[in-house]
Amino acid sequence: MAMVVKRPSIFIYTHEADPAVLKEVCAGIEEEGVFYDIAEMPDECMLKLAYKAARDSMLGSGIGIFGTATCLKMRGLEKGKNIESYLHPDKRQCRNVGANSARAIKKLPFKEEYGI
Repeated sequence: MAMVVKRPSIFIYTHEADPAVLKEVCAGIEEEGVFYDIAEMPDECMLKLAYKAARDSMLGSGIGIFGTATCLKMRGLEKGKNIESYLHPDKRQCRNVGANSARAIKKLPFKEEYGI
């Protein structure tokens, strides 16, 4: 099945994602003014979800969310190497994962965990 890609966007691949986590990640991306697409996938861990999302995204930026576990990955990083990952991220960490996925493609410095 081919997916029709309308615009360059960050891919968020989820598996039974926690709604609060997903909401904050998306809010972080929106703050940076970048598009995103969400797809529910059958994978069993955040690392595989993030790897595939980064691979499939035209921008090379992907996020995997499995339950609350969240991972940000860029295409070209080997398996196991991630920008950020959390098993139980707080609200700020979720938002930063989203913002940083957009900042990575815009070549901007990342938001720090506790900073703005």
